[in-house]
Amino acid sequence: MISGLKPHTEYKESGSRWLATVPSHWEVRNLRTLIRSRNERNRADLPLLSVAREKGVFVRSRTDADDNHNVIPEDLSNYKVARAGSLVINKMKAWQGSMGIAPVDGIVSPAYFVYDFAISNRAFGQALLRSKPYVAHFGQASDGVRVGQWDLTIAGMRQIPVLLPPPGEQAAIVRFLDWANGRLERAIRAKRKVTALLNEQKQAIIHRAVTRGLDPSVPLKPSGIPWLGDISKHWEVRRLKFVASQIVDCLHATPRYSDSGTYPAIRTADISPGVVRVSGAKRISSTDYMRWTARLEPAEGDILYSREGERFGIAACVPAGVKLCISQRMMVFRIAAEYCPEFVMRLLNSPPTYVQALQDVIGATAPHVNISTIRNYFLALPTKQEQEAVVLYIKRETHPLDTAIARLDREIELLREYRTRLVADVVTGKLDVREAAAHLPDAATTDAAEDDADLRADPAIDDEQAIA
Repeated sequence: MISGLKPHTEYKESGSRWLATVPSHWEVRNLRTLIRSRNERNRADLPLLSVAREKGVFVRSRTDADDNHNVIPEDLSNYKVARAGSLVINKMKAWQGSMGIAPVDGIVSPAYFVYDFAISNRAFGQALLRSKPYVAHFGQASDGVRVGQWDLTIAGMRQIPVLLPPPGEQAAIVRFLDWANGRLERAIRAKRKVTALLNEQKQAIIHRAVTRGLDPSVPLKPSGIPWLGDISKHWEVRRLKFVASQIVDCLHATPRYSDSGTYPAIRTADISPGVVRVSGAKRISSTDYMRWTARLEPAEGDILYSREGERFGIAACVPAGVKLCISQRMMVFRIAAEYCPEFVMRLLNSPPTYVQALQDVIGATAPHVNISTIRNYFLALPTKQEQEAVVLYIKRETHPLDTAIARLDREIELLREYRTRLVADVVTGKLDVREAAAHLPDAATTDAAEDDADLRADPAIDDEQAIA
């Protein structure tokens, strides 16, 4: 049905280089004619809303400890009221697509723009204003010294052209996109399930190798540590503080991130077991880098470890050729010469070590692991020669799995890119979906997203382009 879509029969100039021509029967109005500023305040009893480029407008927990969010003040009386259907815009990140329609009555930061939005179909308005061409429009309407510090100008925003199909066609567009988004979402989920199974297989290989070694015939002995259980007879138990030559915690402050910064500051969001995602990390200046590496400058093979937040207990080695530092909630371990850093990293990611970390965090409101607990982790270790042999075995056995996972990840990325393009083409009138929508089954609804990552439609702008 998607492949059979055709353009409209007649078009007219929109006056916008990003929109180009639009269906001749669609109305084009400046945004100023559809919005009215809201300044209602003093409703701290309402839910707290936030705006993100990945999600649009969403209800935020008042106890949210995510370091990607600003601290919530105790006094919320100055927060603006956004009614269900209001257009909420983060004026400092509108050029990235940080805007959307409020799903419920709530309150938002005083720094946000809040408008009554006179559009007949809210879901259509959400899809239109969060589509890729409109991200470009809001970028053009923003101004500042450098890209990372752009602010949305009211004068520029008010001139943005808004496409208004007839109300019945808006409903048809929403219906079609719900259906198409559901199909694409199911395809993405199917691939993610296969990826999860491959990752389980990979973790089973790693766990067996780092806790039992490569020879299954080797006799076992009690480790004397409940969560380690039996270990290979010739292995020895060491505490982490005797395996690492240096154990350094992060500074208890927030780095000053900058789009023009040179050095990546690794957060808990930037690592997964065995992997450091340097390219997506926030950056800091050379001056701040000197401060944040004063106690230890991470080098290739050092182990980065997350000790706080929902993603605690994850370890990854510093890759070659990268100068980086640790940000909040992170630690760095330098492993002594008589041990293999990658083997130790695999042990830190293993279930027996995670169980030790849980001794601190069970029942905690903001999960974290005490440094004293981390320093005293018990690790079962063979000789360095056997550690290196285990690492080579893991690389050889998991390489085909990594290749398959990378291929699936790329297929998911292509599906998201296709979804971005499809939404943009439909909401801007490049494709006529009226007939297709009329023949959809009654149960054509969008499947709920499995998680926020599935909603990232276009990695280039890191933004959800599907209808929220």
